Amino acid sequence: MLDVLLIDDDDKLATVLIEYCEKFGIRIRSETLPSKGLERLGRNHFDAVILDVMLPEMDGFEVCRTIRRSNPIPIIMLTARGEVTDRVVGLEIGADDYLPKPFDPRELVARINTIVKRKRATPNDTDALIFEKLTIDRAQREVTVEGKSVDLTTMEYQLLILLASSPGKDFSRDDILNRLKGTETELFSRSVDILVSRLRSKLAPATPIKTVYGSGYAFVGKPR
Repeated sequence: MLDVLLIDDDDKLATVLIEYCEKFGIRIRSETLPSKGLERLGRNHFDAVILDVMLPEMDGFEVCRTIRRSNPIPIIMLTARGEVTDRVVGLEIGADDYLPKPFDPRELVARINTIVKRKRATPNDTDALIFEKLTIDRAQREVTVEGKSVDLTTMEYQLLILLASSPGKDFSRDDILNRLKGTETELFSRSVDILVSRLRSKLAPATPIKTVYGSGYAFVGKPR
């Protein structure tokens, strides 16, 4: 049974999701206020967070930022349909996925299972990838830069593994989108640039990701 925290002030939506998701092995715990949701997240273990953008007290973006300061838990943001800006901002601040309202609960179940499975996935090759300044311990799912641990979201980590596992190989934006999230998900190329920018910032002062103009990105870290 997966435990998922829903932070959304729509009580009717919460009631529907709690009942529906239970049938698929997902236990939803709901809070309508961000302060209560953050408090609950701090006290209990959850496998993922579903976070609405429009909330009382503070908006979902601020809640996402607060969570990301100390917790790499997968986050799915609920956005208004057609609001591309909301999706871009959500990805920039650390959300792993987004789902436009209104949505089919079946799609939410699929999204939850996908991001949790992605986080729990253990690579067949569990050897550490060691480069100048950067070490990726795949067995422990730990990334360090100059000996200091770096907290990455699920998608940031998967992007790093994708690139670092094939040094020197050029990956187009479409290649990255399809490899990370699957062709069934509504995506846009801008999201890759956001992810890369975020990852580069967290890996500094290491600079292992190169922009391949007219194509995409490549990993250029030197093995140690």
